[in-house]
Amino acid sequence: MRAVIQRVSQASVVVSDRCIAEIGLGVLVLLGMEASDTEEDILWLTNKIGNLRIFNDEEGIMNLSLKEVKGEVIVVSQFTLHAATKKGNRPSYIKAARPEFAEPMYNQFVKQMSVAISKEIQTGTFGAMMEVKLINDGPVTLLIDTKKKE
Repeated sequence: MRAVIQRVSQASVVVSDRCIAEIGLGVLVLLGMEASDTEEDILWLTNKIGNLRIFNDEEGIMNLSLKEVKGEVIVVSQFTLHAATKKGNRPSYIKAARPEFAEPMYNQFVKQMSVAISKEIQTGTFGAMMEVKLINDGPVTLLIDTKKKE
């Protein structure tokens, strides 16, 4: 499971010219699943995101977590995070999970993220063409891969 976590001052998701999700201070999570992902990956990643100290304290030091600042979250599925680009110029998505596996995992991730931060999570629409808009605060952008717990 791969996630791009972006600290935002605001973010939104538009599908078919309609805003379906909108947040203020918080994180936008772009989430990609692969077939080998498990519930353990979901639990580890949601806990990690909820506790990452990426928000500034009163001294301007990144020392506060999403939970501590009571930040909001939008989760957007993005299979392209598993693109293989080693050979040629056309990315291969063979490692990305098939929709019949990925969508239930995505839904489970959203539910667990809500539990991890004790707050409702907003989402994109799985498999839809979306316009994701954000103001990256900092900018702060992190890439986390549950297979490479660095």
